[in-house]
Amino acid sequence: MILRICRICFLKNQLSRKFPQHYSYYLNYLLLSTQDHLIRIMKRSILFVIAASCAALASATVSLDSCRNMAVRNNKTVKSAEETIRSAEYYKKAAQAAYLPGIDFTGTYMYNQHKINLLGEDAKLPTMSFDPATQSYQYNILKGPDGAPIKDPSTGSYIPTEVAVIPKEAMSYDIHNVFAGAITLTQPIFMGGQIKALNEIAGYGENLAKAMRNSLTQNIVYAVDEAYWLVVSLKEKKRLAESFVNLVDTLRYDVQAMLDEGVATRSDLLTVEVKLNEAKIALTKVDNGLTLSRMALAQLCGLPVHTQMELEDEQLKHAGAAVDDNQVNMEDVYANRQDLEIIRQGINMLKGRENLVKGEMLPKIALIGAYSFSNPNVIDGFEKRFGGGFSVGAAVTIPIWHWGGKMNRYKAAQAGTKAQKLLLEDTEEKVQLQVSQAQFSFDEAKKTYNMTVTNLTKADENLRQAELGFKEGVLTTNDVIGAQTAWLAANSEKIDAEIGIRLCQTYLSKVLGKLSY
Repeated sequence: MILRICRICFLKNQLSRKFPQHYSYYLNYLLLSTQDHLIRIMKRSILFVIAASCAALASATVSLDSCRNMAVRNNKTVKSAEETIRSAEYYKKAAQAAYLPGIDFTGTYMYNQHKINLLGEDAKLPTMSFDPATQSYQYNILKGPDGAPIKDPSTGSYIPTEVAVIPKEAMSYDIHNVFAGAITLTQPIFMGGQIKALNEIAGYGENLAKAMRNSLTQNIVYAVDEAYWLVVSLKEKKRLAESFVNLVDTLRYDVQAMLDEGVATRSDLLTVEVKLNEAKIALTKVDNGLTLSRMALAQLCGLPVHTQMELEDEQLKHAGAAVDDNQVNMEDVYANRQDLEIIRQGINMLKGRENLVKGEMLPKIALIGAYSFSNPNVIDGFEKRFGGGFSVGAAVTIPIWHWGGKMNRYKAAQAGTKAQKLLLEDTEEKVQLQVSQAQFSFDEAKKTYNMTVTNLTKADENLRQAELGFKEGVLTTNDVIGAQTAWLAANSEKIDAEIGIRLCQTYLSKVLGKLSY
């Protein structure tokens, strides 16, 4: 690029002397061509940076913790459990709201075909006058010449001399269109402990959802660990299979040379070639298994199955020492185990159900306030307009007799709680046995690993002696193949023992309730 700019400067001087009239044209042409060249260089640089970044990402190693985090973060079952926890939190808030007063509005409209007529006809009411002689009011009734009241022969009642008339229309009311409404406030005072029981059940439900999420997460982490170490194991076995193929191929080369020299038979060569083909087939199987195990790990991590991940532990080293878990406090194990926590929270919810059913047998008291209105209203006569007023009162409900139905439901709830307690005790006994088995398995894995290390040392020496004896002519081809097979088996057993220790560590952490996630 620097040479190109220097070249432009040189051409600038030449053009300005020889072609002054075309100087600007050629200069612009050179500058534009240089600009295009710069743009192409920048594009290539950007593409190179992107490619380098992708290569760096592809070559980045992934640790076991990263696989765990990806699996937990991308697992849809865990996401569903998180939504269940969120639902339980909302139920808990809803239960807390039961302590507060509830405000409701009710509105109604009704159309009636007829209006109300309180009188079938005009009403005639007798009147009274004040009698100074008796100092009291007397009915105005018809009297005879003798001063005695006269009765109507048809009805047998006295005949009034004066009446007050109430027209039928005065007692007729239009109720064709009736509007009514009420705003009510209800404040629970004592509900037999049911509101408290509902809040307790909601809190235990939230804890139960969290325990189920934690238990599910631990199972996912354990599955990821198994898949992760399977990939590491197959990667090591692939290297071992490649080494074995090279080892047998070297033997085939030596036997071919000896056959050419006439010191070996064709049968020896065929035996080695058969063994070489077997080693190549084994290598192919291991390679296919490694590819499938990588796909399984990627699927558990929530990634596309063809994602290529370089694992941090693919260079399998010493299995390492585990934490001494011989001194195990079972009470701590019971407290840490999420499956036991699920049962415990279930027992707590059943106890809350007992209190809920018990509350049905206790009195209930509530304070009620309301503002009611209607159109038409009868607060001050019959008026065709909205009118209403406030009212305050209390409501008391006392259960008296229900033929033992409520008591039987209470006893049924108690029996359900006892059943869950027995289930918890049985599960704790099984957990204790599970912990013992996990400890024995871990101790056995450590002893197996130590023995495989010793066997591998002997297998290496046996192979060295066999190859030396074969070169000196004191051992046959079958002896060397047998030593190579024993060396392969010893290495494979050592790999299995190393992976076994790590899986036993993970399983022991799981049964102790200490598996991190």
